[in-house]
Amino acid sequence: MVLQRKLTKAIELKYNMRSVKSQVPVNHCLWLIITIFLQIIILFFLLRSSQPSNTQHAVALNPGDCQSGYVYVYDLPPAFNKELIDQCHESDRGCGAVSNGGFGTKATGLEHIVPRNLTPAWYWTDMYSAEVIFHNRMLSHKCRTLDPEKAKGFYIPFYAGLDIGRFLFNYSAKDRDRKSEMLLDWLKEQPTFTRNKGVDHFIMLSRLTWDFRRLTDNDADWGSKLLHMPLMRHVFRLSVEKHQNDNLEESVPYPTAFHPRSESDIVQWQNYIRSYKRTKLFSFVGAKREKIKNDFRGVLMDYCKSEEDCWAVDCATGICSDGAPAIMETFLGSDFCLQPRGDGLTRRSMFDCMLAGSIPVYFWKGTFKGQYEWHLPWMPETYTVFIDNRDVRATNGSLILKVLESIHKDKVKEMRETLINLLPKFVYARSGEDLGNVKDAFDISINRVLKRLEIGRNQLLTQNQAFFES
Repeated sequence: MVLQRKLTKAIELKYNMRSVKSQVPVNHCLWLIITIFLQIIILFFLLRSSQPSNTQHAVALNPGDCQSGYVYVYDLPPAFNKELIDQCHESDRGCGAVSNGGFGTKATGLEHIVPRNLTPAWYWTDMYSAEVIFHNRMLSHKCRTLDPEKAKGFYIPFYAGLDIGRFLFNYSAKDRDRKSEMLLDWLKEQPTFTRNKGVDHFIMLSRLTWDFRRLTDNDADWGSKLLHMPLMRHVFRLSVEKHQNDNLEESVPYPTAFHPRSESDIVQWQNYIRSYKRTKLFSFVGAKREKIKNDFRGVLMDYCKSEEDCWAVDCATGICSDGAPAIMETFLGSDFCLQPRGDGLTRRSMFDCMLAGSIPVYFWKGTFKGQYEWHLPWMPETYTVFIDNRDVRATNGSLILKVLESIHKDKVKEMRETLINLLPKFVYARSGEDLGNVKDAFDISINRVLKRLEIGRNQLLTQNQAFFES
């Protein structure tokens, strides 16, 4: 109807011009012809603008910006992503976790903790929301292509974490696998997937890798078996905690509450945490797990509450949430923060701690070593402190104070400066924002994924030329 109205107006204009022409001197015909010509040009552009564009979500491709290649984003059936958001009330994370493109609800109560002009960059971001964040960022990425023949990598935007979160408890193994099997049935019908057997494909898993590695069909076993399904054998995966013996997997930072809008946001926050006056030597934010025998968090909490130079925040009282004011204030006020294991070897709190410029103290080597190698230095001792959990237990925690007090203030300052310089690498900027020359956690991940996909494909071609024929 819009197009028809435009054409009708153009026809009316044409006949109006004819009527005018019949009433004016001949020597005025020239300007009338010019006017008509201009109207035709305007009509041409109006008609063009009314046509739907397939590139409305894509960024213009500049070869100089995409030296690692282009990414094709599958337009999956809604059941694999959009409907999972629509059904967020069924998820263990709730609907707030997937709002605002995965950033969560707007943060409140931070006015007395962070600079006021930075508060719009803070959200209550869920620790398992990365798959939604990655999808939204990928849709507007400068190296996204709508032509699969130009793509070096293929992104599968399946919200596997949101899906499995609905079925972790009191459901059968079939329930947990159903959506994953449906996805792979869909993928095997795509020529872009079958021609290379998924070698040039990748997926973002926003939960721990262990949630997707069930080995049996026993209903009592944990998670889905997505990563053990045959068609996933060559697909590269990102997750917030990787399996360290799987070379087709890499870990990426947990999302924090800070999502910078510009490079200046990052610089201002770096300067803020650099100059912040810290009143405690160390802190612990967490809760005891009473049902776990010899709970290590209980050891840390009891010791921290008894030690004058430790700031304890007991999350059993319900004051903690993802990036809550009490958490940020505590980490800003302490030089070090105690980081036990989470649901796996890693923990979202590690990144909240580093975001505040507090130095993580960890107790299991797998917490940092072998994780986040694309984003953090391979030598964790330059920005963290390791104390073996067995030694901490043996001393009822008192070893922690001795170790931390022995670190010279100049060394503490040096370690904090390392964290401050690393900060852009473990935060996720808002979609569509320009960070200038700064590369955030997402930018680094996509660039490294594309390089990794190319290496993997070349290795398979070299090692087994019959691979693509089998």
